[in-house]
Parts: sequence; structure tokens; C-alpha cells
Amino acid sequence: MDLFDLMLEENRKDSAPLAERMKPRTVDEFTGQHHIMGSGRLLRRLIETDKLTSLILHGPPGSGKTSLARVIANQTGAVFESMNAVTSGVKELREVIGRAEDRLAMNGKRTILFIDEIHRFNKTQQDALLPSVEKGIVIMIGATTENPYYEVNSALISRSNVFRLNALSPEDVLDIVDSALADMERGLGVLNVILDNEAREALGRLASGDARRALNAVELAAMTSAPDSDGKIVINVESLYESMQHSGQLYDKTGDSHYDIISAFIKSMRGSDPDAVLHYLARMIVGGEDPIFIARRIIICASEDVGNADPMALVVAASALKAVETIGMPEGRIPLAQAATYIACAPKSNAAYLGIDEAIEDIRQGRSGSVPAYLKDGTALKLESGKNDVLGGGRYVYPHDHRQHYFKQEYLPEALRGKKYYVMDGQGREAEFEAWLEQIRDFEDGTE
Repeated sequence: MDLFDLMLEENRKDSAPLAERMKPRTVDEFTGQHHIMGSGRLLRRLIETDKLTSLILHGPPGSGKTSLARVIANQTGAVFESMNAVTSGVKELREVIGRAEDRLAMNGKRTILFIDEIHRFNKTQQDALLPSVEKGIVIMIGATTENPYYEVNSALISRSNVFRLNALSPEDVLDIVDSALADMERGLGVLNVILDNEAREALGRLASGDARRALNAVELAAMTSAPDSDGKIVINVESLYESMQHSGQLYDKTGDSHYDIISAFIKSMRGSDPDAVLHYLARMIVGGEDPIFIARRIIICASEDVGNADPMALVVAASALKAVETIGMPEGRIPLAQAATYIACAPKSNAAYLGIDEAIEDIRQGRSGSVPAYLKDGTALKLESGKNDVLGGGRYVYPHDHRQHYFKQEYLPEALRGKKYYVMDGQGREAEFEAWLEQIRDFEDGTE
């Protein structure tokens, strides 16, 4: 690094955002992620004993993935090289690996290669990286907001320790902010900035576990507020709200958050909790989820989890889809909320769903048999000719000619006689259906 590079680096540090300036430098400065970085935990032991292998860190934005990678580099004394999988190609990757080989050969100096958004590495890039990871030329630390077991090459996964980082707790976020407010060198200590109590409570909540978001909001509020008569910059909740613009709830329409929240939404409908249903519905709406996708999931839940315990559930859900297609958003939120809460409050039965799956499995396993002859197409014509026995299989009886429009006769193939697919347990309207079937099946031979 020449003089120009050194001056550029110093100027960059001075002009960098607060979140960048406050990145932790040591293990002790790192806040949060106690499940992997607490005293005696595996990752902390690997760092402290300098036994590090390649790592993949996955977790939501602002949880400390990049910060942790830099802490590891500082703590181990390794050279830190950084790449972004979106903007860096194979050429850049090979240049980094070449420098790492030279350091290792000349003075035994190790290189930590940090790859942000590693899930975006294509196969060619991953193939170029893999040999260097296997030989220990670089210690790779990959960061991703996605589930690496789905998004990262299995060969890289097998050669790495995978650690999940969670969204920071409100207490962790406020600890990081307090450090920034007190730090005279890198933080806002020289400005004498104070968060009032209401603003502190709101910040911990609105940051949604993202320390970067919290620090950026505090810095913007501080830079745009005038000191009071005592020379203090007091950040109140109004200026904080203005700086944050919106709540910052994490919702990635293509990532893990998408699947987690839609899963929670469906399970809340199934679990009959309309309040949780509206919460997760709101998170999807604010996050920009496709309302048609939401409506389709409500329809599935109406059949899968409510079924015939309340047949109107499917009608309401299908109507919500049509309504959203007709009126669009934001008004579409209203029929979506109506349908979702209807499903949550309705009695539940999955008897029809389980029944069709069992029937399909029987067919796939070859358990079917022949359709009874008197149920086959063309039977009615033969019956009209006066034959009482069609192909030796008995005759079809028209149920509407009998009491309660029912006549007891076999409909299942002979190989499946007596098989029960639709097993109701008395939920909602199914209790009426069950009673009705028991009543008519008691008719002797289905006759008058």
C-alpha cells in the first residue's frame, strides 16, 4: 500500500457512515450473537485459539456478519481480503488467491477471504474458489442472508463450519448505539448526543434487530438537529421516526424471511389465532408481497385445514382472490384480512385432505380394482332394455327414486370394499354430515 492508498484509507474512515466507523475491532467489542460468541461457545473458542477453518455466516441484514469477519481477521492477525459475489468475477477471485499464495509462501501469513452474498457466486466462481479452500491457501468466510444449505455449493458447505446469526435483540441494538454515542474517536461522543427515553424505546423496536439501521438513523437525527442551550443534541421520538422513515421490518420476497413469514401466517390460520394472522398478513403487505400469492395460500388453507367443517371458508377465500384481482391494492388488504380471519375463526377439519392423500397413495401402490359393472358408462341404456343384471355385476339403482334420495349399494371396487377414506371427527358442519350419513345408512337395504 503506497502513500496515496494510505491517505485514501484515512479519508474514507473519516467520511464513512457511523455504522461503518463503529464496526467492532475485537471479540470483546462484538455485541450480540451470544449463542455462538458467548464465553466458551464454539466460534469464540475457534477465534481465541486461532484454530479457524472456513466459515459460512448466515443471518438477516445488520446482524453482524461482516463485522464478525473483520473481528476474526484482527484477532487472528490474518490479512483481510474482501469481495462481493455480485460485482466480482473469476478474474478478481484468482488475483486474490494469487496474493494469498504469495503471502503464505514468503512469510507464512494467512489470508482471510471474506465473500459477501456468497449465495450469488455462480458455479464457475465456486469451482475456482474450492481448490484454494481445500488446500488452506485462503480461509474463506462467506456471508449470506439466505439459507446456505439451499443456496451454496454443497462442496463448499462440506468444507466449512456454518453458523447462523440471529437478528439482534433490542437490548443489543441499544448497547451498540450507546457505545457509538459515547465514543469520542469513532462515534458521536464529541457532539454530546442524547436519546430521550421514548426515542430509546422506539429505536430498539423499530430497528428490527438491524444495528446498521439503528446507527444510521441516530447519525442522521443527530446531524439534522440543533443543540439546545446546554450544547446537547437531544433526539426525540419525532426526529427518530423522521430519520428512520419506516419500521424496517425485514421481509425479503425471495429469501428465508419470505418462507418464514408465510409459514407463520398459514400456521396461525390453522391454529385459530386471528390476531397473529393479521400481524403476519400486515408484514407481508408492508413488505410488498404479491397479494395474489397471499390469496392463493388462504384458499389452500381453507380447504386443507377447514374443509367441510365450514364449507363457506373456501367460498370466502376464493371470493377474496377474485376481489383482489378486481380492485388491486391497497384496498385488496381488506378482503385478504376478511378471508384470513374467517379461516382462523372457522372450525377445523383436515379429513377431506387426509382422505384424498390416502386414496392417491392407494392408487399409486396399485390398490384400485375394477369399477363395478353397473357403475360404468352405458349401464343406463342396458337397464332400460329390461336387463336386471348387467354383465353379471348387478344393476344400478337410481337413489332419487327412494326415501331420503338414498339406496344402499356398493360404489367402491370390490378390492376396496369397506375402505374408509373420509374419516370425520365431528368438527363444525362435518358433525351434521356424519349424523346424516349414519341416519341414511341405517335404512334396511336402502328401501322404504
